[in-house]
Amino acid sequence: MFLTLIFQLFTLSIRNVEAQTDYITMKKVLFISVIAFSAMLTSCSVSQEATSNQNQIQTSIVLNQKNYKVIETVTGESKQNYVLGIGGLSRKSLRESAMSDMLKKANLKGEARAIINTNVQYKNQFYLLWGKRKAIATGTVIEFTK
Repeated sequence: MFLTLIFQLFTLSIRNVEAQTDYITMKKVLFISVIAFSAMLTSCSVSQEATSNQNQIQTSIVLNQKNYKVIETVTGESKQNYVLGIGGLSRKSLRESAMSDMLKKANLKGEARAIINTNVQYKNQFYLLWGKRKAIATGTVIEFTK
């Protein structure tokens, strides 16, 4: 009787150890699955400014006198998508499209207005098989008073 009791305790402890091992293994698998799923949902993003003068709008306005007032800041955007690195516009075309959108929003017709301090910013986002590139053109609209 004593031996059967010891045998039952021994088999119970073995089952308990196996259950704990299965529990720890399941926790590891769940943890690795959560990390892998989170990594699949993340992306990389890169941003850069086009600091050189790449604009097609060339004006020769001298702003050393107080004969103008700042009206607003305008922005224009252009976006393109890539699948497996294929698709979208060239960088030059993307920039020109963003500048064109900015000029449409500036409403320069009929008044003595100009856009100064133009700048183009590029933002790139990369996912697993898909990427997105965006160009954002910004400028300051001024109006001449004299």
